[in-house]
Amino acid sequence: MSETRWMIYGANGYTGQLTAREAVRRGLRPILAGRNEAAVSRLAEELDLSHAVFDLDDAAAVRRELHGLRLVLHCAGPFSATSQPMIEACLAEGVHYLDITGEISVFENAHRQNDEARRADIVLIPGVGFDVVPSDCLAATLVRALPAATRLTLAFEAGGGPSPGTAKTSVEGLGRGGTVRRDGQLIRVPLAWRSRTIPFAHGERTAVTIPWGDVYTAHISTGVPDVEVYMAVPPATLRRLRRMRWLQPVLGWSPVQKFLKGRIERSVSGPSNERRGKTDAQLWGEVHSADGRTVSATMTTPNGYDLTVLASLGIAGYLLENEVEGGYYTPSLLMGADYASTLPGVTLELSPVN
Repeated sequence: MSETRWMIYGANGYTGQLTAREAVRRGLRPILAGRNEAAVSRLAEELDLSHAVFDLDDAAAVRRELHGLRLVLHCAGPFSATSQPMIEACLAEGVHYLDITGEISVFENAHRQNDEARRADIVLIPGVGFDVVPSDCLAATLVRALPAATRLTLAFEAGGGPSPGTAKTSVEGLGRGGTVRRDGQLIRVPLAWRSRTIPFAHGERTAVTIPWGDVYTAHISTGVPDVEVYMAVPPATLRRLRRMRWLQPVLGWSPVQKFLKGRIERSVSGPSNERRGKTDAQLWGEVHSADGRTVSATMTTPNGYDLTVLASLGIAGYLLENEVEGGYYTPSLLMGADYASTLPGVTLELSPVN
């Protein structure tokens, strides 16, 4: 695998750096890339790796730098802006595309290009990190236990705090509100549309609906037509989100978005190594069938950013070592429902069918 040329784009970002360092620890030699020449070259020199500097706005440059590669692990968000230029270059150059998005619009856009990916014989697989590997595998495991499931509910609690990229993506979401699936269709709902108590493995938590990537991907992976995803939040945050419904149109304005993202750049740096090591992530899921049967499960994983590194490198390694038919995939469709459970530090508890 180390002899095959592949790239981490956005390698100088918070998650990109973690991924690059772990890749080197495993003896891998990715090309590090991004648009910040000073930061990318500095990291490449430290890790003794080759590097490339190019902007995704320059389509010719992107194609030139991707020529001859086997895959790109794309870590430079917000993916709503950066994913399509990279996907287009990957389709043109025959390069597998992976990213770590959690944005519904990015999954939807990539899925629309399934036929093009098949013709180019490349894999398009967004969401190879904490968004959405563990939750997608959890959904697939639940539906495997109850194939007649018609309703899926997922929830998570991620400790340690966000990276700058995650925080910026969250800000973008404030202006769009929430999303759920009903009868297979994506339905817009208000911010913090529903709340409920979630029985995670480590205890009960209050959680609220959010437009997490699984609202899109879980339906593709399992065929279940009704999907909701919840995130655990403190009660004060839940109340604040509901008050923000009145501001939702304003929150989507470009000047407001620019102001909020500027504040994030100045104040958010991502969790330290120590903090990541002391925090984990909790997931819960439940499926219901039309005749009233249910199955639920809990999952515990390392901190979400550490899980992203483990999951993304595992999928990249699989694609570097194996021939896979081109097309759009979710993590569980490519790697199997049990993939998340094979990652270090992940535990799963599945209830019997009731």
